[in-house]
Amino acid sequence: MPDSAPLHLIDDSSRYRLLLDAVTDYAIYMLGPDGHVTSWNTGARRFKGYEEAEILGHHFSRFYTEEDKAAGLPDHALAIAAREGRFENEGWRVRKDGTRFWCHVVIDPIYSSAGEVLGYAKVTRDLTERRLAEQELRRSEQQFKLLVQGVVDYAIYMLDPTGVITNWNAGAQRIKGYLPEEVIGRHFSMFYPAPERERQEPQRGLRTALAEGRFENQGWRVRKDGSTFWANVVIDPIHNEAGEFIGFAKVTRDITESREKELALEQAREALFQSQKMESLGQLTGGIAHDFNNLLMVVLGSLEIVRKRLPHDPRITPLLENAIQGAERGASLTKRMLAFARRQQLSLAQVDLGAVIRGMSELMQSSIGPRIHIETRFPPSIRPVMADSNQLELAVLNLAVNARDAMSDGGTLTIELHERAVASDTLGLRAGNYMCLSLRDTGEGMDAATLARATEPFFTTKGIGKGTGLGLSMVHGLCEQSGGKFILHSSRPGGTTAQMWFPVAVGEDSAVCPAQPISEVTTAVGQRVILAVDDDPLILMSTTAMLEDLGYQVLPAASAEQAMALLEQHGAAIDGLVTDNVMPGLSGVQLIERAHRYLPSLPAVLVSGFGEDTDAASTAVSQLAKPFDQAMLARVLAKLW
Repeated sequence: MPDSAPLHLIDDSSRYRLLLDAVTDYAIYMLGPDGHVTSWNTGARRFKGYEEAEILGHHFSRFYTEEDKAAGLPDHALAIAAREGRFENEGWRVRKDGTRFWCHVVIDPIYSSAGEVLGYAKVTRDLTERRLAEQELRRSEQQFKLLVQGVVDYAIYMLDPTGVITNWNAGAQRIKGYLPEEVIGRHFSMFYPAPERERQEPQRGLRTALAEGRFENQGWRVRKDGSTFWANVVIDPIHNEAGEFIGFAKVTRDITESREKELALEQAREALFQSQKMESLGQLTGGIAHDFNNLLMVVLGSLEIVRKRLPHDPRITPLLENAIQGAERGASLTKRMLAFARRQQLSLAQVDLGAVIRGMSELMQSSIGPRIHIETRFPPSIRPVMADSNQLELAVLNLAVNARDAMSDGGTLTIELHERAVASDTLGLRAGNYMCLSLRDTGEGMDAATLARATEPFFTTKGIGKGTGLGLSMVHGLCEQSGGKFILHSSRPGGTTAQMWFPVAVGEDSAVCPAQPISEVTTAVGQRVILAVDDDPLILMSTTAMLEDLGYQVLPAASAEQAMALLEQHGAAIDGLVTDNVMPGLSGVQLIERAHRYLPSLPAVLVSGFGEDTDAASTAVSQLAKPFDQAMLARVLAKLW
């Protein structure tokens, strides 16, 4: 065809025209060499909104935005197509109604047989929906990235299928201390403690996540500075759209603080449970010991009377002495039980702890043997404390013997004293000044389980028959009842330190006179009449026998009501009253009060078990604690007149 033939006649073939018009998803049209539209298909009409008659002969630049036209983009596109044989690009175009759409454009030059550019074939595809979808995807990805990077309370990062770190968020940097460039490309096992790495715990987590779809666990993790934190870890496998496994998402949270709170709460619950258990044991122990004291009263009193009345017999007397010693050991046992229950009667007075330890040094050394060396470390001046000196000596001796048993191959027992001002609620003590008496041994020590139970009554690590299990519980009860605290520190190996805390004495409390040694019991002068009252017939019989053996005339009464009847009957002929405190109906305290209304000058002795409340009794009333022997009874009665 001649070069001068019109360009629109070149493709004037019905079959090609039908083909192009059948395409509606692409705008396919031709341009002249100068860019004017020379053909127009159905797809172009649908995309751009122009009818063929409206656009033929117009320059194709009218489809471009004003910005692109100002930049010369239409002419630039034709120039590239002519020079390079093809132009391809994406960009915004304008429809007839002024709306924009995003399109993919291809412009190919059309050459004559002589190589002259006759025009251009232009194919345009509307990609607006895809463009919007891509923009939304990019926006979503950007938002997600900002979200992940904005989270600082969680370490969120990804791993490749082998566990190598591929990205790192701000939370991971804050929690673990590493910058992104310091960890990306390294295996995530770097955050695990060495023992867990040796056990292949990181790899186990990945295998579990891949097999089960999720792995969650808690454990210690290591920061960049070497410190550890308790972490909650979640690992999820990641798959692409095709379902192919491409790696893991890992989320780590530092829950050290919440774990410490949970542990503290659990410890508080355990402490409450132990406190309630010890209180229950104390009540049980105190009740048993109180009843046991009554039985010992009967046994000791009766045995003493029998010993006095029977002539010496080498076959009988040693057995009788042995029975009395056994009963006395039982009385000592009840004292320990009641000390644990904090129901013993203490004679609190000002005590010089240094003087007590120095005074019993020989006894301690002989008790623990020559293989144990005793060291004392006392300050130059020691303020007195409020304590019961007799019970204190027994407690120190108990602790020294325990230290000896812990140092079977010998060692050193260090006894120290120091004063400390205690703030409110520190160590479970009231605010104030305290003296701490500590005994530290170099023995085998105790493990945590043994230490936790050490002060429980009847708990012992010694063999059968070698310990009652009440020594430490007695020390515990003594300190608590004295207003102080008993604290044990121990480790295996490392030895044990026992600390007894006592409040520093305030004021001028007079010291309690030491008990007089038991001497030969003398009989009462004259035939004084004693009214003896006890609701327990065995105790009443034993007390009556001891009083009669002392030379008194006794009027026994099994209740306070019987005692009042005898008082009304005999009146001033009664010289003294000895009564139990806890009885059905009227108590001993109430009986004494009523008796004094009837006979105001009547001397009275109130007999009580350990821990009974006798504060209501007059200070003029003598008190006698169970179990008592005949000598103790005689001394109390001798002071009545």
